[in-house]
Amino acid sequence: MRRIVVALGGNAISDPATPGTIADQFAQTRATSVVLANLIQAGHQLLITHGNGPQVGNILRRVELAAGEVYPIDLGLCVADSQAGMGYMICQCLGNELARRGRPVQPATIVTSVRVDPADPAFVSPTKPIGIYYTREQADRHIANDGWQMKAFPRRGWRRMVPSPQPLEILQLEPIRALFEAGHVLVAAGGGGIPVIHRPGSGYEGVEAVVDKDLTSAMLAVQLQADTLAIITGEDAAYRDFGTPDQTALTALTVSEARPLLASGQFPAGSMGPKIQAAINFLTGSVSPDAQVLITSFAHVEAALDGQAGTCVTRDP
Repeated sequence: MRRIVVALGGNAISDPATPGTIADQFAQTRATSVVLANLIQAGHQLLITHGNGPQVGNILRRVELAAGEVYPIDLGLCVADSQAGMGYMICQCLGNELARRGRPVQPATIVTSVRVDPADPAFVSPTKPIGIYYTREQADRHIANDGWQMKAFPRRGWRRMVPSPQPLEILQLEPIRALFEAGHVLVAAGGGGIPVIHRPGSGYEGVEAVVDKDLTSAMLAVQLQADTLAIITGEDAAYRDFGTPDQTALTALTVSEARPLLASGQFPAGSMGPKIQAAINFLTGSVSPDAQVLITSFAHVEAALDGQAGTCVTRDP
C-alpha cells in the first residue's frame, strides 16, 4: 500500500478532443474514476488534486460576456468555484464507481486556499496564460479598459497573462491531514489552490493570480508524508528533445540528472517544466525513504506504479 497524491492534468477531466461541455466532462471523469478506483481497490490511499485551466477560462468568458448584466467574479472566486464544481464531479463519479465494486466510499472535496508572497516576482512579470485567444483589437481593448496584461501567441492570437506565484502554505492543511490520516479519499488544492495573501491586522485576502497545481501538489505530498506523487499529463512520459525527430523518453531520472535538464530548457515552463520542478521539490522535501515521482498519462498510471511505464524520478543513490 502506498500513500499517493494523484495530480490530475486537465485532460483527465476535460478531453481536448471534445467540446468540453459539462456532459463531456462527466463522461471523461467517469473514465478517470475507473483508474482511480483500481488504485484504491489495490490498497493504495489516495489524495487527488487537479488542474482547472479550461474551467477557469470558461468562467472568465462567461463573466466577460455578462459584463453590465451581473456582477463580475474575480480570479480567486473563479478558482474557488471550479474547485467546488470539479470536486463535486470527481467525488460523484468516483463514489459511484466504488459503490459498483461493493465499496460504499464517499470521497470528499475540501476547498483549499494557498498563501503566496505579495512580493513574489511573479506579480511583476506575469507568465501564466489563461482564458481564450483574442484578436489584437480585443486585446488592446482589455489592456486599456481592464488593465490586463496580454501576450501574442503566433498564429493563434492574444491571451491574458496573470501572475503564478510560488505556493508557501496550504491553509486547510490540518483538516486535510486529519481526514487523510483517517483513511478518507479526498479531493483538495484544485487548480493549485486559491491564492491569498496575508495582511497583518486585516487577515487574508485573495489576489488575481493562479498557482501551479503541480507545485502545490508536491508541497501537499511532502506535508502528508506521501510515498508517491503521481503527476498525470497528456504524454506517456517526460522526454528529452520533445517534439523533435530525436525525442527520447526518459524512463528514469534522479534529482541530479533532472536539475541540469530543467536548467537547459529541456522542460519548457509552460508544459513539463513545473512538473519536473515539482518532482525535485517533493523528493528533496520528503521524509519517506521510498519517495518517488511518476510522470505519465492516465492510461499508463497503473503500469507506472509497477515500474513498467512513464518516467520515474527518484533521489540520487
